[in-house]
Amino acid sequence: MTVAAVAPAEGGRIGTRALLLLAALAAVAAVALFVGARFGMLLAVGLGFGVVLEGLRFGFAGPWRAMILRREPAGILAQLLAIALVAVVAIPLIAAHPGEIGGAQAPIGWAMLGGAFVFGAAMQLVLGCGSGTLVNAGSGNPVSLLALPFFAIGSFAGAYHLIWWTNLGALPILTLGGLPGLAVTLVGLAVLAAIFLWRAAPGTRAIPGRYLLAAVLLAALAVANLVIAGQPWGVVYGLGLWAAKGFVALGGDLSGSAFFAAPGSVARVQGSILTDYTSLTDIGLIAGAFGVAAWRRGALAAPLPRYPARAWVATVIAGLALGYSSRLAFGCNVGAFFSGIATGSLHGWAWFAMAFAGAFVGIWLRPRLGLEARA
Repeated sequence: MTVAAVAPAEGGRIGTRALLLLAALAAVAAVALFVGARFGMLLAVGLGFGVVLEGLRFGFAGPWRAMILRREPAGILAQLLAIALVAVVAIPLIAAHPGEIGGAQAPIGWAMLGGAFVFGAAMQLVLGCGSGTLVNAGSGNPVSLLALPFFAIGSFAGAYHLIWWTNLGALPILTLGGLPGLAVTLVGLAVLAAIFLWRAAPGTRAIPGRYLLAAVLLAALAVANLVIAGQPWGVVYGLGLWAAKGFVALGGDLSGSAFFAAPGSVARVQGSILTDYTSLTDIGLIAGAFGVAAWRRGALAAPLPRYPARAWVATVIAGLALGYSSRLAFGCNVGAFFSGIATGSLHGWAWFAMAFAGAFVGIWLRPRLGLEARA
């Protein structure tokens, strides 16, 4: 190829990247101007999450799979590091500002435990948790693009039935607050890290630099989310809200659901998604991942995997299961595991134990459902 041919192509790529940056800045500025500065900042935080997760190839489902199949703990260790970094700031901050900043607190109950187990299995089928499905969809992954709308529908259905499930039995909300709670949380994370290091295959204990960078950046963004929104980083609620708005727009009635009949839920369903904190960061996640993918290759769509029909059916079912189970479990890897532990909620620890057990089932099912792409 001649230099003359290369120059226009490179110029086009620079132009595309400049447009991506301008579009991101314009979107944040428009939301800040027309909706409010806080909402603009949250969109920017969401974009940051998408850029970090896609740009540094960091997630939750993949590292769990690597640990289970190959005993490679680096990804999970980076997750635990990020949680610890957030906890150091978040737990004292919540204790100092109890009326202004809240944690990702939820009760441990039968529905929560079962939901976490099912979520752990389903996320291995589509190789994406809540944030992972958003990021993968934004970057053009066909499996996640198919799973995402069903994830939202499942989240809506799970929220609609949530009170019935929680009435089956649950403990009171249990939290680790203040400096003693922080100490217990950090010790717990260190013990968990030690277990994974003990189980690691030889030569796999080092954490790659990009994982360390991702952990630090995710922690910074999560703290920013907590300070700006007054609540931790979450994913699942926003997806269910989008489906609920669609349901109402089609003439549906939500008054039969104790969850959606609550005043706060009614206000959010009737309001704009640009004033819902979780929706803004979810939108930012998708857009940030799209921006990174377009920056890299200048196109959105990834090649379509050569899956049999049963694999695509399994993807739809897994998407529904991801949404439904995550509502019963009070969150996904982000809202329950990451933010739950980082803000002192004991349900985050229970969620992790059940979801990690469920991941073994999902990994076992994946090839049997035809979800391993053929060459």
